Amino acid sequence: MSRKRRPKQLLALDGRETLIQQTIRRLLPLAPPSHCWIITNHDLRAELARQLPRLGRRQIIAEPVGRNTAPAIGLAAFLLLGADPAAIIGLFPSDHVIEHESQYREQVRRGIKIARSGETIVVLGVRPTRAETGYGYIEVGTATSPGVLGVRRFREKPDSARARAFLEAGNYYWNSGMFLWSARTLASALREHLPKTAAILEQIAAAYGTARFGRVFARLYPQCENISIDHAVLEPRSAKGEHASGIFCLPAEFGWKDLGSWTALHEHQVAKRQPKDGNLISGAGVFALDAQGNYIHAPEKFVAAVGVSNLVVVETEDALLVTTREQAQDVGKVVRYLEEKKLHKLV
Repeated sequence: MSRKRRPKQLLALDGRETLIQQTIRRLLPLAPPSHCWIITNHDLRAELARQLPRLGRRQIIAEPVGRNTAPAIGLAAFLLLGADPAAIIGLFPSDHVIEHESQYREQVRRGIKIARSGETIVVLGVRPTRAETGYGYIEVGTATSPGVLGVRRFREKPDSARARAFLEAGNYYWNSGMFLWSARTLASALREHLPKTAAILEQIAAAYGTARFGRVFARLYPQCENISIDHAVLEPRSAKGEHASGIFCLPAEFGWKDLGSWTALHEHQVAKRQPKDGNLISGAGVFALDAQGNYIHAPEKFVAAVGVSNLVVVETEDALLVTTREQAQDVGKVVRYLEEKKLHKLV
């Protein structure tokens, strides 16, 4: 269902609003539309502008090429640095849902205060509910104040054995990808840990608002390193030690769910709809017998599920996916296969 030209952020997986529309709506009580910026690509820019009419077109910046999250959020930092170095930047991925939005905003406000207090970085961490291999993890240490935890280190997506160990240890949180920091703090961190890319981003930011910005952006941005903000800044900074890194974790007790896999989507919708058999089946007609915990999406067909459990079956016009909920994270390997075989219409 999610394709390169229409990724899950542009889909209404959780009702009438798309995930990007939900993300912006949640944040508007904290900041006006003029303070909301989206970094995206050229394929999605027009659709994002259509879905988000309250944002000006200048606030939707399309990268000439994808360079992961460090250059993207770094560009935002350098754009703001000249106008307001003390401005607090919130990094909010648009592929998750939040159940308790008022609690979410309260925690973000709390994080803003911490981010304003000095050279600090705040991450919102989610207490794990399962041994998930599709998320990065945050190892936390002692509480620096009530509800604020020092960060020891960021961990890569683990294998199943290590994920179980993280879950059992009790001091690991899922990395939600939501961060808060000042423009000055982030720019300084990039200059320290990613100096080549930082210098390029400063040149691009200096051209913003001029007639030459598009040319400078297209020429220089591809020279940035292709690296995530976690690898570029957070991991090396956390290596300084829990009390020296200036990184703090706020537990995300507001019903966060990342809809990055069919397993997560099934878990989320079962919690909302509470079907007795755990089945979520959409079809022109449905018959289920001795079937439990399945996610089946075939809206144009009659669906009969007989004697099967924990399957994921998704039909679209040009593709059919059959997997289990346990292995749904491996769908990314299908995408890599399609790219290797140059089956671009399916990607």
